[in-house]
Amino acid sequence: MDPVTLGIIVAVALIALMAIGTPIAFALGGVSLLALLYDRGLPELTYFGETFYHSIAVFGFVAIPMFIMMGAAVASSPTGRDLYRSLDLWMGRLPAGLAVSNIGACSIFAALSGSSPATCAAIGKMGIPEMRARGYPDGVAAGCIAAGGTLGILIPPSVTMIIYGIASETSIGRLFIAGIVPGFMLAGLFMAWTIIACKLAGGYANPMAQGADKLKATVKANADTNIKALIRVLPFLAVVAGILFALYGGVATPSEAAGVGAFLCLALAILIYRMWQIGPIKLIMRDSLRESVMIMLVIACAEIFAYALSSLFITQTVAGAIADLEVNRWVLMGIINVFLLVAGFFLPPVAVIVMTAPILLPIILAANFDPYWFAVVLTINLEIGLITPPVGLNLFIIKGIAPDISLRNILLGSLPYALCMVLAIVLLCFFPGLALWLPDLIMG
Repeated sequence: MDPVTLGIIVAVALIALMAIGTPIAFALGGVSLLALLYDRGLPELTYFGETFYHSIAVFGFVAIPMFIMMGAAVASSPTGRDLYRSLDLWMGRLPAGLAVSNIGACSIFAALSGSSPATCAAIGKMGIPEMRARGYPDGVAAGCIAAGGTLGILIPPSVTMIIYGIASETSIGRLFIAGIVPGFMLAGLFMAWTIIACKLAGGYANPMAQGADKLKATVKANADTNIKALIRVLPFLAVVAGILFALYGGVATPSEAAGVGAFLCLALAILIYRMWQIGPIKLIMRDSLRESVMIMLVIACAEIFAYALSSLFITQTVAGAIADLEVNRWVLMGIINVFLLVAGFFLPPVAVIVMTAPILLPIILAANFDPYWFAVVLTINLEIGLITPPVGLNLFIIKGIAPDISLRNILLGSLPYALCMVLAIVLLCFFPGLALWLPDLIMG
């Protein structure tokens, strides 16, 4: 059977398995195993096991469970509540101040946790009820949290950047730096649209400035509490700053920095929030173990899937077909972006990166695109998938937080933020220095 026909059969089988609810790792592994057995017979089982083991027996992957534990320690503590309160104190008087402060809280919490779902859940539990109580539209309240949560995979430290770095054999420290400016640029675009959306809704630009004397008095009375909340958050921010300094300064490897960060965040959560009981600590360990195993299983099975595609010459055929298109390199980049966008609609970021990196990276390099710049574009593309159906993980997290808001309103409130991400990709294409200037400045 020729590689094109075999590739179509493999793709259809994979989509069918995921459509009936098969876990992504099992779908990838099962399709790969059947394809290899069909093409090479039972002896291929030996290579299947070896590939599965060696794909995750990489020292760099130690950073993944450590950063996940760091995020779980932050997410399981009241850090999100304190961060929300402190930003509300300083930004609450701005136009659309509460909604803008929620996006700011998501940006900072994303750096603390490195997880989009954790950011969305932690800030949303406080932010959405408070925004609705102050009269903000349901779409704005839900959309700004859903979009703000996506920043968790772009602003460092980011688990997806670690996986991309290992898959593409690029510097993880440089990838982290490349995500800083685009991450905060994207947060700025979100804030700008939030202000516009509040003005379009009418009367929501600044609820505190509309004669809400009772609300002003309540916020003023809570100022002392909010300042104390900021003081409790500062040590966690210091840990993140220390991790980034250690990475960029060449003091420690990502795995070493992640291990120290996980220990310090766990210790701070216990000391600052007095989480002495075994229950909260057990919850942190359970969540860390569950997410780490899920990610590592997806990585291993995606690596087998990539091995199967390469062994059956499907990867080479696709790459050759794309290379033979003889189109302008920006047209090629447009095709790749559409492909990634569609993939992000159905698959989580980790799976997309591991599956597509072996195929796309040679094409990107042949077209003279920078792999670090492409990592940022790829990540923003995958962020769009977190707030768009049919998967749209952040949409369902918001629905769980505010079940009385219809999924339609959540989706309509989130779509303009997806357009902000498209605008960010366009800006990065016109001004690649947004992603490359800071890494070049710091690391040369």
